[in-house]
Amino acid sequence: MKRCSWAQGNDELMRDYHDNEFGRRKQSDAALFEKLCLEMFQAGLSWRTVLYKREAFRDVFHGFDTARVARMTREDADALMADSRIIRNRRKIDAVIHNAGLMLGQFAHEGSFAAYAYGFEDGAALHRDLKKRGFKFTGETICESFLGSVGAIEAHEPGCDLFGGG
Repeated sequence: MKRCSWAQGNDELMRDYHDNEFGRRKQSDAALFEKLCLEMFQAGLSWRTVLYKREAFRDVFHGFDTARVARMTREDADALMADSRIIRNRRKIDAVIHNAGLMLGQFAHEGSFAAYAYGFEDGAALHRDLKKRGFKFTGETICESFLGSVGAIEAHEPGCDLFGGG
């Protein structure tokens, strides 16, 4: 199989993620919130680093259940800063907790976060709207990567067998 350049090589986890998850639509708001948060943690790092820590992120952020994450306290965030299983960046941890609170009831007009997110065709527009709603650490590049990773926009490279929905 021809893959995107970042998924070539001997890394089985990266290949599996590329082949079975990357660029595929997700309907659950929790799955989309997880992807947005993981894209936030990836900023400045490699996707491989985040992918290998994904299970730990799921553990410490309660499966990305927005109601539970929104109830996390300053003490919880302090404990996460000491947890070597995850990427320990205070701004990113605080942003996940803050954004979880905003997720609650924020997208009722659209019906769901999924309906909202799949209404965007580029990261710049999503970034502007999330910023208006008060979301933190959701810059244009993060939003573009998020939209590609969840199949809202094409993210596979030309030459990849999955380009264009292949």
